[in-house]
Amino acid sequence: MTQDKERQSALQREVIATTEIRPQKRSKVCFVTIGATASFNELVSAVLDPSFLLALHNAEYTDLLVQHGHEGVEIYSDFLALHGSTLHDVQVTGFDFDKGGLTRQMCLARGAVEVDSKEGLVISHAGEIYSLLSIVPDESSKSKGKKGSGSILAALRIGAPLVVVPNPSLLDNHQVQLAKALAGQGYVVHGRLDDLPRALLESERLRKTHKEWPPVNSGEDPSGRGLAGVMDDEMGFLD
Repeated sequence: MTQDKERQSALQREVIATTEIRPQKRSKVCFVTIGATASFNELVSAVLDPSFLLALHNAEYTDLLVQHGHEGVEIYSDFLALHGSTLHDVQVTGFDFDKGGLTRQMCLARGAVEVDSKEGLVISHAGEIYSLLSIVPDESSKSKGKKGSGSILAALRIGAPLVVVPNPSLLDNHQVQLAKALAGQGYVVHGRLDDLPRALLESERLRKTHKEWPPVNSGEDPSGRGLAGVMDDEMGFLD
């Protein structure tokens, strides 16, 4: 009887020693937001394209979280019907909008060692930075633009790599100009709808070099002009 127990114990030790224990994969989140005010179905479609999901997989992302808005829910539903909630080993989750704000989702993309998650990525439409610089045509446009700068500012403060995607269907909104300006200063990646996998690769480089927010020696709001003032000073567009 004792010998049987010894043989069983020896067999258990052998099984444990020879069994490959695969560690659980650390999470890495890509969060996409189109904002609360306007639809951007083209961006929703682009991030749900299988080629982008494959690019996420290749960059070791585990989750894609999409704030698709009211109009984008049909695109998201069609994706689920065709592919299910997982494609290329990336878990896809969508929602309309969080009335409590998007800071929690931004933090998921930022990652944290204490919850065993890697730093991910935020992809945002460019409408929210419409008038962060004083190069818009009139004061009414500037005031409208400042109201929507919350998500961009939140992502900059949190420090997650940020891809800004202009909406090419909008006319005279300076989105491309602003995205290029922010990218040129090293704060964001200028993303394009027709080539988001490239923006994903660029975000990995930005992760190593991107500037902290607020800009060094600027103060969060040195003159009471908020984000627009800081960006004006940093990029040289002074009133």
